[in-house]
Amino acid sequence: MIDIHAINPLYSVSGLLVGVLVGFTGVGGGALMTPILILLFGVHATTAVGTDLLYASITKSFGTLVHGHNDAVDWRIVRRLASGSIPATILTLALIFHLGVESHNTGGIISTVLGIALILTAITLVFRKWLLEHSATYLERLSDHQIHILTVVLGALLGTLVSLSSVGAGAIGVTALLMLYPKLQTVRIVGSDIAHAVPLTLIAGAGHWLLGSVDWSLLVSLLIGSVPGIGLGSQLASRVPDRVLRPVLAGTLVVVGAKLAV
Repeated sequence: MIDIHAINPLYSVSGLLVGVLVGFTGVGGGALMTPILILLFGVHATTAVGTDLLYASITKSFGTLVHGHNDAVDWRIVRRLASGSIPATILTLALIFHLGVESHNTGGIISTVLGIALILTAITLVFRKWLLEHSATYLERLSDHQIHILTVVLGALLGTLVSLSSVGAGAIGVTALLMLYPKLQTVRIVGSDIAHAVPLTLIAGAGHWLLGSVDWSLLVSLLIGSVPGIGLGSQLASRVPDRVLRPVLAGTLVVVGAKLAV
């Protein structure tokens, strides 16, 4: 149950700031919000991830509606990703249950995976163009069946990564899809990635909820700030040079990721 008196204005302010950055850069909120909850507010790693997953499923649902309305979703790619991510998500949740939701081991694993995911996100932000150029020669020679298999494998990796850290479905997923489907419009890649993130984060978040690792008051507090924040950031995005903001954000993710991973 949600205790209206437990809604924390500090969480809402954090949601607002993260929302603005998400609107600016397009980087998923998990890469920004989950570390803040763990490092600044002392929220248990499992609770931070579980709450952020449901938060992501809600916010990305609106994005999917917009992209779907604009015919910017390739449902074939979504199905391929989901066929790998959903089983991987279920297996990862079973592992968390086996280890114990609030156990020290689970918290340590999640913090380490989160740190690695943040560093990988930073790498994709800075080196996306280089990665795309150097993968094109090899990947363009693959058959559609091979691309299909690689997409399912990518989905499985994202399912595991997102279930453990709530990070990966954004920058990492989009970069990998751009490598696998270079002839597809970028807007359809982004739309497909967001559409896939909805069932992925919803199933992973529901699993965390069943395990008792979702703080509903925290979730509402974040949404109060982040929903207007994303709108504000999207409106202001054109006024901030992308070549300046992305390296700064990437550097921050590396520092935070290293702190969590060690």
